[in-house]
Amino acid sequence: MDPPEQARRLSELYDEVLGGGRVPGVPRPLVAESWQRSLAALVDPELDAPPVVVSGDRLEELRSGHPLYAVLPILRQTLTTIADEASHIMIVTDAQGLILWREGAAEVRRQADRIALSEGAVWAEDAIGTNGMGTALAADQPVQIHSAEHLVRRIHAWTCAAAPVHDPDTGKLLGAVDVSGPLRTVHPAMMALVTAAAKLAEGQLRVRMAAADEVLRARNMRHLIALGDAPGALLTPTGRVLAVQPLAWLPDRLNVPPGTDRIDLGDGREGVVEQLDEGFLLRIPGAARRRRASLRLKLLGSGQPIAVVGGREIALTLRRAEVLALLLLHPAGLTAEQLMLQLYGDEGNPTTVRAEMHRLRNLLGDGVLDTKPYRIVADVSGDVTDVQRAVRTGDLARALDQYSGPLLGRSDAPALRAERDELDVTLRGAVLDSGDSDLLWRYADTSVGAEDLEVFESLAHWLPADDPRRAAVTARLRRLTD
Repeated sequence: MDPPEQARRLSELYDEVLGGGRVPGVPRPLVAESWQRSLAALVDPELDAPPVVVSGDRLEELRSGHPLYAVLPILRQTLTTIADEASHIMIVTDAQGLILWREGAAEVRRQADRIALSEGAVWAEDAIGTNGMGTALAADQPVQIHSAEHLVRRIHAWTCAAAPVHDPDTGKLLGAVDVSGPLRTVHPAMMALVTAAAKLAEGQLRVRMAAADEVLRARNMRHLIALGDAPGALLTPTGRVLAVQPLAWLPDRLNVPPGTDRIDLGDGREGVVEQLDEGFLLRIPGAARRRRASLRLKLLGSGQPIAVVGGREIALTLRRAEVLALLLLHPAGLTAEQLMLQLYGDEGNPTTVRAEMHRLRNLLGDGVLDTKPYRIVADVSGDVTDVQRAVRTGDLARALDQYSGPLLGRSDAPALRAERDELDVTLRGAVLDSGDSDLLWRYADTSVGAEDLEVFESLAHWLPADDPRRAAVTARLRRLTD
């Protein structure tokens, strides 16, 4: 059925249904239910236009503070050009059906102004009856409303498709995205288009949420770490669990009523909630403390990487050593996605990382690795962090005691290449700047320093004339410069 014929039949059906007559058909269930809701809200089918409730500065304030403001560029990119070419307009509303943004073809905007299909107007079902935006919000699903499916007669010359957009954090409705146009512009792809745009918007919001989570975690993880081995958790302002210790003892979300300092954990326990600058710290008073496991990592030099757990030595594959090195160097923890990027770059897969973490946790035993995010919760130390700390404090003798060679020299992981280069450059620079012939000699005895021309030139400069090491330095200089 072509659009004009469909509109004519819908109009006949509309007149019969609202006139109380007996009709051979009924509106489709979505529309019938919407009409019932609209009429129960006392919407007049002969209404002229919906109310325009805000404008000017107040509208700008609502726009700038709305979560969908952040994804407006992707909605414009997805919908506005298409809407403009197809004689449609793109509309974005809030959860109450208030039109926040409207963009598209100039002529269609002028026609839309005649029915207050414009910014600042409320197009909820209880204000203007069945329509794309209002019905998508009321039914919480994508909808297409065509011609006389609109409850208000004056809108019968229009067709629209809309889809709701949800907050990826709480699942609550944020608003709707809509494409509307004159009756002649109806297209079967409109429904798929707005549905895809809404999903893209939710995906972008999810990415932004993940980035905000990482910022919150980085700024506040010290509060959780300060609990030591006592159970606790770091929560977002909405109660989502970002980090927890010990393993798997909380759901993904907790209800934290405003102003409360204690919450029921749902299993008979009560937690104490402390307000942080961002989010909450949750702890359980009187919970039994557990003895923390110990972990020592040997990651420098050309030998086999080793993990020592409670005195038990475990040989590590290169990939497992890479994962543990990254977690050692990031004590606040990393998500699967962050580990993926640092290990594999853009070609990685978080599923591979999660599988490797599962195997590592089984290998190392309880109380060593945690999730949400992935991090080391044992009392941990490592030769690489010992060297870093010694260099920072100027204790170069201690740094050279621990330095047996580059960090995981066989690793091609992008982040570890950067960490390896930074450690080597920092240590080398500190030793060269020291002018200490004993430190230079010790550095020259490492696998890195043994082929470093500048190190041997410095030794030739700083060693006393009668130092017995001069002969070896001279011979090495001759070989390196030949």
